[in-house]
Amino acid sequence: MSTDLSDVGAPAAVRIAPALASGERGAVRPRRRRVPHWLGVAPLLLFAAVVFGVPTVAMVFGAFTTPATAPDGVQATGANMSASLQGAYLTALIGSVKLSAVTALIATGCALPIAHTVVTSRFRLVREAVLTASGVLANFGGVALAFAFVATLGNAGVVTGRFDLTEHGWSLYSFTGLSVVYLYFLIPLMVLILTPSLEGLRKQWREAARNNGANAFRYWVHVALPILTPALLGGFVLLFGSAFAAYATAAAMVGSSVPLVTMQIADALSGNVLVDQGNVALALSLDMVVVAGLVTAVHLPLQRRSARWLD
Repeated sequence: MSTDLSDVGAPAAVRIAPALASGERGAVRPRRRRVPHWLGVAPLLLFAAVVFGVPTVAMVFGAFTTPATAPDGVQATGANMSASLQGAYLTALIGSVKLSAVTALIATGCALPIAHTVVTSRFRLVREAVLTASGVLANFGGVALAFAFVATLGNAGVVTGRFDLTEHGWSLYSFTGLSVVYLYFLIPLMVLILTPSLEGLRKQWREAARNNGANAFRYWVHVALPILTPALLGGFVLLFGSAFAAYATAAAMVGSSVPLVTMQIADALSGNVLVDQGNVALALSLDMVVVAGLVTAVHLPLQRRSARWLD
């Protein structure tokens, strides 16, 4: 049975004719080849593979093999990892974890009121000044920071001699002194981390708590701190990792007087204590990578949970 366009009507014919024409043109037009999306990130992946992948493979290989200067040559072994978790190496690893945890905890507690003051301040100049100073101080470390504290709070420092701090048991070249130096750059870093989270606290939440009879203390205990807990824990983890990996400041100031895993790695690589301990140093580095990996595994879910609340 045939169908005539005249039976359908002019409007239908007008609709069908362009569609047929466009279909014919589409059949003739060649398809464009799409560029794969992964090509856009290929340079970044290549850079990461060279800069991070090659050293990681070399570190893992050296941690589980004997040095080339050994009598039997390069062979697989677990002695390096076993040695890295015994004696002075284990003491240094525990010392680094202890120093990082203590300084990160103190920095978190000190940075919270500072960041809150910055967020609630009505003076824009104060806010910009504090955040700018925090950005500068958070990246100020190494030998320059060590020299500044030695000249200020060292045994012959200006402040030490002015207030006779040595007579009160103060020593910059101790665990306490090194902790004070680390707080110099950890507190500003935590201020920068907490400021966006504090800005995410909505005024409606405070007003709702006030309307229900809650004072400022109850608001912080029952509303603000539970919301900020993921951000606080995430910031604590980041500070822990930053203090755990710090080397130059401690090396220039205290040397080996405070047991730290970074100092043990440097001594093993340079042969200050024993020769042919380079593979043990690689094993110690692998221990640090494992600790850093655990820290990162804790930080990522906390960051996602904090973002969910504050977005």
